[in-house]
Amino acid sequence: MAANDKERQTVTESKRILERISLETNPGAKSAVERTVNRTKGHFTAEDADAADPIEIWGTRIGRVLGLLVLIAMFIWLISSITGKS
Repeated sequence: MAANDKERQTVTESKRILERISLETNPGAKSAVERTVNRTKGHFTAEDADAADPIEIWGTRIGRVLGLLVLIAMFIWLISSITGKS
C-alpha cells in the first residue's frame, strides 16, 4: 500500500513538473508584455531576495525604487539639457 501511494505521489509530482516546463518553454502561453510586466513586478517586489530576511527584502525594494527615481531624474535632466530649458 505504501509503495502504491509513493508511486502515485511520484506520478503527480512528475505531471506538475512537466506542466510547469511546458508553460515556461511555450512562448505563446503568455504575451511578451505580460512576461515583462511580471518580471518587472517581481524585480521591484524583491522576489529574488532571501524570504527569511525581511531587512534584506525591504532594503532591496528601497534600493531598486531609489534607483528608478534616479534614472527618471537623469532622463529629465537630459531632456532639459537637450532642449535648453533649465
